Amino acid sequence: MGAARVAVVTSAAGIEYDVDLRLIVDALRADGLAAEAVAWDADGVEWGGFDLAVIRSTWDYSGRLDEFLAWADKAGRATRLWNPLPVVRWNSDKRYLPELAGRGVAVVPTRVIDPGGRCEEADFDLPTGVVVKPSVSAGARDTARYEPGRHADAARHARMLLDQGRSAMVQPYLPLVEEGERALVFLATEDGLTFSHAIRKQPVLTEPNVIDNFRDAHPGLVPHEPTGAEIRTALDALAAVPAPDALLFARVDLALDDSRAPVVMELELIEPNLFLQSDPRALERFVSAVAAVSAQR
Repeated sequence: MGAARVAVVTSAAGIEYDVDLRLIVDALRADGLAAEAVAWDADGVEWGGFDLAVIRSTWDYSGRLDEFLAWADKAGRATRLWNPLPVVRWNSDKRYLPELAGRGVAVVPTRVIDPGGRCEEADFDLPTGVVVKPSVSAGARDTARYEPGRHADAARHARMLLDQGRSAMVQPYLPLVEEGERALVFLATEDGLTFSHAIRKQPVLTEPNVIDNFRDAHPGLVPHEPTGAEIRTALDALAAVPAPDALLFARVDLALDDSRAPVVMELELIEPNLFLQSDPRALERFVSAVAAVSAQR
């Protein structure tokens, strides 16, 4: 039996900007796997020719969700897809946040308004202001925070999303996010999904009352040593994922609420930046996870 063929799935944007992509491909090859970077929407790809397809930087999926999910369904029938299609489908819409809350996970309080709904369903006039975003989005696209007193602008933002046929999410702005968002990365091991490393970054929504789709999605990155409470909150969120044992990788983004308790901002299971260069052993752990899965063929 020859070396397992592994597709490291990316996109045009990923090929240009994913700093981990070449590192991953080279490290997998050094580990004896026949790895190559493949754009998910590339023409003529025979996905059945791969033993494994690992989604990494498909960073345009949120703007082409139906097309992307159709690809994931096709690829998942042709080969083994990680993370698997049910997880990808579930995680593609941030309405999973109220679902996690219903399962007892500490999350940012989130109200979802679907197309056909009314903005009066949500409270846009909160003491610390609000964040408005589409439920399907990546990189804070079409997202803004609104200061107290700017509730009319916030409602107008939500109405714009609804008019486009998109679901809108309304959340309280958490002032302590200005101390840094935390991103905790977990990778599959023989003991299950295990904490690998974490980073802290400066807040993204620095300019209030403005939709800015050209923001740096990960400003001011530094390594982060998570607290026990942060680890527990992340593990609670992962335990609530449908088929959590099927995960190859996960990133849990946290912020602190007014009581300084960690709450989940996002659960990234499709194509998160894993910040593999932020920890000297992170790439090695990722390769080990992929190699273990490929060996199961």
